[in-house]
Order: sequence, then structure tokens, then C-alpha cells
Amino acid sequence: MTLESLLLCRDSEVVDILKPTLERLSIHVEICQGSRAAIDILTSSKFDAVIVDCDDLPGGIGVLESVRKGKSNQNSIAFAILNGASTTTQQAFDLGAKFVLQKPISPKNAMRCFEAALGFMERERRRYFRHPVEMPVTIVFEHGQEIKATTTNVSEGGMALGIAGKLPDSKIAKVVFTLPGMTFPMEPKAESAWADGTGRVGVRFLDMSKGSKEQLEKWLSQQLVTA
Repeated sequence: MTLESLLLCRDSEVVDILKPTLERLSIHVEICQGSRAAIDILTSSKFDAVIVDCDDLPGGIGVLESVRKGKSNQNSIAFAILNGASTTTQQAFDLGAKFVLQKPISPKNAMRCFEAALGFMERERRRYFRHPVEMPVTIVFEHGQEIKATTTNVSEGGMALGIAGKLPDSKIAKVVFTLPGMTFPMEPKAESAWADGTGRVGVRFLDMSKGSKEQLEKWLSQQLVTA
């Protein structure tokens, strides 16, 4: 699994340290040297990590702040690079940074920082990752009515389904399914998230047993490795 990062920085010494460090951790790096361009990229692309030189690049602080306000990357792991003279560490955290790197940055400190962040990045990738898969699902409604459906994709938070006909008027109570390669069925409480009127329905998981949650996370992690 290759994670994706955006590095907003025009300091060549910093780039020369961070780029190989990130690549050693299987994190692909896209380098941008302008704040306006970075905002455009963040609007259209999803990254697991956004790394911003806040103090030595004009507009850097604004980019860091915009990460949390945008839709595509509001949950991405944000890193602030500071020069020790302008933005404080607390200010960077208040603007949405989860990790802070102080200049001058050494390879050792960079590796330590990104290794500490790796688990957060992988967890976020798994959270938004939607794995395309077809498997049978039973949708159970409040009053006991059941209909059969087929998934088109599954994520940690829900699934997209295809059904024949229309959904009943009653609310969804739960969905019942068994993940490919797994033995035990899962029965998370669920609700309808969207329906497009053409037989495609989105279901959001509301509550799931600890064992089922662990099973789903493990299964999605396995799919991510080969994605």
C-alpha cells in the first residue's frame, strides 16, 4: 500500500530531507511550491498527508488552515513545518496540524516524526477506502421485512448496494452479510444514507460488535495491500 502526500515547500534543503524519508516509508510525495497551486490541488485530489512549510513560504499558513475547511482533505494528517521565529507550535495545532517539524530538520527527526504518524495515516486511508466487491446482503427493516441486495463497494463506514425494485417505506434496521473469505456473518445496525432512484442505495453502519468491527478492519486492510 502506497500512501499519498503533498509537500508544500520551496526550501530545497527541507525537500531533500523529507522526500527520501517519506519514500522509505512507502509514502509517495507530490511537491508543490506555490500556495495557490496547492489549494487547487487539495480541492481536486485526496492525500493521506499534507505537509506545509508555514513560515518560509508565502501563504503557507492559509493553506494549512484551508485543509480542514475543504471536503477532500479535511481528515488528512496535516504536518506544519516551522522556522521557530514566526508561527508557534500551539498556533500550528490550532490551525489543524497534527504534527510539527521545526527547522533545521534532520533526517533522524523527520523519520521519527513520520514513523509516529504512519499509523494515523493508514487508519485514515482505511476509513475512507471503498473496496469494490460484489457479495449478497440481506437488508432488514424495522418491522421485520427483508429484501436481498448486492454490494458494489464496502468501506469501514458503510456500503453501496444494488437492489431490484424500490425500498420499503420503513426504516432500515440492519444489514446481514458475510465478507468474502470470512466465515462468520456480520449484522451491523444501519441506516439509509442515500438512494438515487435507480436501484442504487447507500447504507451507513451505525453500530457494530467489537468482533465484527475488527473483522471488517482486518479485511479492508488486506484489500488495501493489493489495491
